[in-house]
Amino acid sequence: MRVLLTANASYVPPRGGATRSNLIWLDQMARAGHSCRIVCGVSGEGAELRFHSSIAVFAVAEPARRIQVLRQQIQDFQPNWVLVSSEDLGHGLLREAQHSAPGRVVYLAHTPQFFPFGPASWNPERQGADLVAQSAGIVAIGQHMAGYIERALGRKAVVIHPPIYGSGPFPNLANFASGLITMVNPCAVKGISIFLAVAERMRDFEFGALPGWGTTRDDRRAIQRLANVRTLANAPNIEDVLSRTRVLLMPSLWYEGFGLIAMEAMLRGIPVVASDAGGLAEAKRGTGYVIPVRTIERYQPVFDEHAMPLPVVEPHDPAPWIAALEELLGDCGTYERESRASKDAAERFATGLDAGAMERYLMSLSPVEAARAGRATIESLSPEKRALLLERLRKRGVRA
Repeated sequence: MRVLLTANASYVPPRGGATRSNLIWLDQMARAGHSCRIVCGVSGEGAELRFHSSIAVFAVAEPARRIQVLRQQIQDFQPNWVLVSSEDLGHGLLREAQHSAPGRVVYLAHTPQFFPFGPASWNPERQGADLVAQSAGIVAIGQHMAGYIERALGRKAVVIHPPIYGSGPFPNLANFASGLITMVNPCAVKGISIFLAVAERMRDFEFGALPGWGTTRDDRRAIQRLANVRTLANAPNIEDVLSRTRVLLMPSLWYEGFGLIAMEAMLRGIPVVASDAGGLAEAKRGTGYVIPVRTIERYQPVFDEHAMPLPVVEPHDPAPWIAALEELLGDCGTYERESRASKDAAERFATGLDAGAMERYLMSLSPVEAARAGRATIESLSPEKRALLLERLRKRGVRA
């Protein structure tokens, strides 16, 4: 099987949960003997993730050129499947994939803000939504997201959670007595306003902020103004960050697809205090400290330095977050109970994941007819259908 993955994100190194998830899937398929290639954005700062040396990566800086490279790779590589990851805000890669590989596109639905459909979409587009709906398959990484897709698009998605967490055993890094209250990727959509308000009112505790793809210069300056907040350096292994963490704070205000970092922390016994945005409650697996928030509903027609639209963030009372942290950090028994419950729930989830699920799913699919995929070409038709079409064209006086 030949598999071509495309997205606008950087893959060498990967940035964010979506790229890491996709690389885990491709790595598994490459190790199983399948041929894999990636057409993606340019390299940037991110986490190290080694993957199979046979995977060819075509990293292209200029978006228009990236689409051309995708077209050329589809022509040269003749993939059985083109996986279009949702990190494609303008939907240009999706359009090209459906044009050049009709019937052979599978949509990897990670980030709802990047979908061309649904209430969380930054760039809703009818044509793009139709192209997703016409895909041979749609993959979501959680049940919550699969339900969102079906409601917004009227199309069922298969749930395949990436085996991103490793095989374990996972060390217990819980530490009631010391460590940081950590937030990953502090930025507006992830709830930096709540994080900063909590840190300002809990000056006897140390906080940690690990900048990510959404963190702006203004965010960094706001973090640096608080003496009890440390800016953490990017780590090649997330365990390097979690080993210094007492509690993970996830006050996200946008619609989350799942919450991979929540699961990574829980696997190591670290309690997570999270919002109820999107799939975060699903990631928490029934453990405690899920706090309701007013999720972002509108964005301004202004873009930050990362080309992200500025969200309209409703004010939030930090009191529930402070109360949760004081409860956890004020009593060792409470902390340890939540730590055990988190680790047990996360291990049950992670050990049930199937590393070969994506491979088997792709092998079970059949390409949809080109006409259903939205782009019928004469080359895509069977000889019988091609002859019939040519006969009809001749009768109409059209030269083939």
